Amino acid sequence: MKQSRTMSMVEAIANVAVGYGIAVGTQILIFPIFGLHTTLAQNLKMGAVFTVVSIARSFLLRRLFEAIRIRSGS
Repeated sequence: MKQSRTMSMVEAIANVAVGYGIAVGTQILIFPIFGLHTTLAQNLKMGAVFTVVSIARSFLLRRLFEAIRIRSGS
């Protein structure tokens, strides 16, 4: 069964939201171990930056692999 465009968008949004939450939670837990003390607002901002970078990385890799697939004739 093929996934609809709507469900693909829902999945992508859920993936980004969960990733953002994990990034911020990890920062809150891990940063103090390394002597980094940040506010919640700073953690939220850094999480947003990491999320944007992750989305761009994922998109670029997906396009690269699609170009490779097309070039190989598969």
